[in-house]
Amino acid sequence: MKLYIGNLAFHTTESEVRAMLEEFGELESFDWITDRYTGKPRGFCFAEMNNSDADSAIKALNGKEFGGRALKINEARSKKSSRRRRSW
Repeated sequence: MKLYIGNLAFHTTESEVRAMLEEFGELESFDWITDRYTGKPRGFCFAEMNNSDADSAIKALNGKEFGGRALKINEARSKKSSRRRRSW
């Protein structure tokens, strides 16, 4: 299952988020999202874990304070089902 991890404080590091998630199981993949121009974190990332580990992480971490902000963790939506579509 692919997870969306959002509302991260901008001073949060990739290694801190990885360590937090690895308490629930092995990460199959991890995408740390940064601004393409500045290289600074955008405040969210994606991680992939097996379904039972991902469910445990969602239940334990969604709404939990981390770095002074309440985390938002849920199953990631596919790009095709995104609400905001731009057709330029």
